[in-house]
Amino acid sequence: MDVSQIALIGDYDAGATAHQAIPLALTLASDENRCEWQWVHTSTLDGDPSEQLSRFSGIWCVPASPYANTRGALNAIRFARETGRAFLGTCGGFQHAILEYAEAVWGVAAAHAELDADARDPVIAPLVCSLVEESGDILFEPRSRLGSIYGAAKTREEYHCRYGLNPRYAARLASGRLRVAARDAAGDVRAIELDGHPFFVGTLFQPERSAFSGRRHPLIHAFVLAVHNRVAV
Repeated sequence: MDVSQIALIGDYDAGATAHQAIPLALTLASDENRCEWQWVHTSTLDGDPSEQLSRFSGIWCVPASPYANTRGALNAIRFARETGRAFLGTCGGFQHAILEYAEAVWGVAAAHAELDADARDPVIAPLVCSLVEESGDILFEPRSRLGSIYGAAKTREEYHCRYGLNPRYAARLASGRLRVAARDAAGDVRAIELDGHPFFVGTLFQPERSAFSGRRHPLIHAFVLAVHNRVAV
């Protein structure tokens, strides 16, 4: 049986809750679809990532940013987006997926307020209410891929973040390929997906945390399946 190879883009920290959860979540999600994963520290991602990442069929940009090498993380996301590799970005990965698209497609400087507190109009800005160790309802957009994956109109998820999409840029997700996949109860963007891509999803919440309760998460299972399907082609 073919083994799916997944690159975990981020800077591994044994003390980060999400980093503890991700291997557990992937194991639970794999079932009959065998997968292996490797942590790829952003400091190793210099220049063109294709040689380093070409053997991976899936890329997960993980939480715990800022990364040691922001440009390296953005390049890895761009590689996944442009080559059709399955992509999942959670928390910091969601933020950087938007930054990459803003820079490459919208032509907007990829400013993150956590990295540049003086940025005049950052794409990623401080949340009005911090979501550190909080949970909340997630409402899926009608006909979104993410809603189909969950098989529900809404769910509840956990967060650990202080930054999200600047509301000033949310209107850009109303047209074009990058679209809103889910919002919170207040209407703020909490997940995005890329139309026309085999699998490209970003969530501000951390679905991997479901692994601590021994639950196979539908989104992570769908990601692993998309990675496996690319291997099998």
